[in-house]
Amino acid sequence: MSQEQILRDLSVLPPSTRRLVIDFIAFLRMRYVEEGSGEVKPSLALRDEPFVGIWRDRKDMVDSSEWVRKVRTQEWS
Repeated sequence: MSQEQILRDLSVLPPSTRRLVIDFIAFLRMRYVEEGSGEVKPSLALRDEPFVGIWRDRKDMVDSSEWVRKVRTQEWS
């Protein structure tokens, strides 16, 4: 898809949807950095992502399999 086609497609979207596209592009630019090889690589390793370990102190999730079984039973039984 050419840049011109992308711009044409973007121009026919409603303003609120255009804003979503622009926000997503901004997110991708922050998330990925271009290296000298022209290859786009993630800026952080998965283990360095902020969300890793956010539930480590949750006492109810010590056994994650048991927690999932309990939630499924509560929600779908």
